[in-house]
Amino acid sequence: MLENLKLSNILFLDIETVPLEKSFNDLPEKLQYHWERKSARFREKEETAEDVFQRAGIYSEFGKIICISVGIIHYTGEEKSFRIKSFYGDDEKDLLTRFAALVKQMEKNDEVYLAAHNGKEFDFPYIARRMLVNSVKLPNVLDVPGKKPWEVKFIDTMELWKFGDYKHFTSLDLLTHVFDIPTPKDDIDGSMVGKVYWEDGDLERIVQYCEKDVLAVAQLLLRYRIEDIIKPEAVESVK
Repeated sequence: MLENLKLSNILFLDIETVPLEKSFNDLPEKLQYHWERKSARFREKEETAEDVFQRAGIYSEFGKIICISVGIIHYTGEEKSFRIKSFYGDDEKDLLTRFAALVKQMEKNDEVYLAAHNGKEFDFPYIARRMLVNSVKLPNVLDVPGKKPWEVKFIDTMELWKFGDYKHFTSLDLLTHVFDIPTPKDDIDGSMVGKVYWEDGDLERIVQYCEKDVLAVAQLLLRYRIEDIIKPEAVESVK
């Protein structure tokens, strides 16, 4: 699978998102109104918009990105290594600007692919939408409106696993188990990120979790290609 793809051109990524505010009552009144309408689609009868506000982070209109972790596979002869870098903080525009600058720099030298698990449905559009909200110019790889399908440089490890099955959702955690890859979910999972950020104030813990996800996506793609995964000692986090 994907044997002709140059792995060094792939920017593996994962994002962590949280609700725009700590609580529903902290939202501007107009956004409260819109969250009432949005959440009505999935709330149980006895639930209020405030009760389900912890889910707001998955919607780009009501959430924000607090971390983007990226990774690149490097080859030295036959040996593989993996370098990870994270853009994170409370200032979403700043981290998006720095991420965009990295991607644009890569695009000067060669074509760039973005890879993530469920990236086409979540990570890629979420990043693009939040860039527009924050007036950050899109890198070419994210500027997809008007492009032909084969011109879009997105790689989605969940979509690849579907093999054309539209209804089959498989988590990254499950696939790492199936392919005997170290799990990235050994501390927290996505449902806990909002609490860890807004209540615990532990952004570093979230960054570590995000970086584990990025590595897991790269390892999974290697296993799809029937290649050995990257050894732990060959993984470097760049600060």
